[in-house]
Amino acid sequence: MTRRKLTAEEIELWRKVTNQAERLHPEVPQTVHPTTLPKPKPTKTPRVRIERFEVGQNALGKPARNALKPTVTESLRATPVQMDTKAFSRMKRGKLKPEGKLDLHGMRVDTAHPTLIRFILSAQASGKRLVLVVTGKGKDRDEPGPIPTPRGVLRNQVPQWLSLPPLAQAVLQVTPAHVSHGGDGAYYVYLRRVR
Repeated sequence: MTRRKLTAEEIELWRKVTNQAERLHPEVPQTVHPTTLPKPKPTKTPRVRIERFEVGQNALGKPARNALKPTVTESLRATPVQMDTKAFSRMKRGKLKPEGKLDLHGMRVDTAHPTLIRFILSAQASGKRLVLVVTGKGKDRDEPGPIPTPRGVLRNQVPQWLSLPPLAQAVLQVTPAHVSHGGDGAYYVYLRRVR
C-alpha cells in the first residue's frame, strides 16, 4: 500500500494552523509542512500450520473440561484438615457413624438452604459432632451447550453454604462421604463443640 502525498491545499492549511498555534517547544526547529513517515518494511514471519479445532476440545485433542475451577470434590479434598487427623481418616473410610442425616435430594434451592441452616444449627445445639447431608449427584444435562455447567445444583451449593455465615461458625470440616454413606452425592459435616 503506497501512502498518498499531501496536496497543495493541505500544505497551505497546515501552514496557517502552525502560524496561528502557540508552540509548546520553541527550541525545536520548525518544519514547513508535516513530514511523511517512512514506509514500514515488511518483516518475514514464519508460516505456522494451524490444526483444525473444534469447540469443546483442548490443544491436545482431548475433550475440554472447565479447568479454570476445580470440581467441588477436588476443592474439598484439597482443604486442610481442621479436625483430629485420626478421626478424619476414620470418617473418610466410612468407619464413623453419622449422628444425624438430612436428605436434600430433590429439593429446590429456595427450600434447601433454610432447611440446611436449621438442621446444622440444631444438630450443633444438641451436641452432635458428625452429620450427613445428602444432596444427590444431580442430573446430566440433555444438551450440555458451550458453557460448562456443574452437575447437580445442590451438590455444588451445599459446601458453599456451609462455608458462609451463619453455618461457618458451626462447621469444622466438610468432606465428600464414603461410598457406604452416599459417595459423591453426600457430604460429611463435622461440627464444632458448643462452648
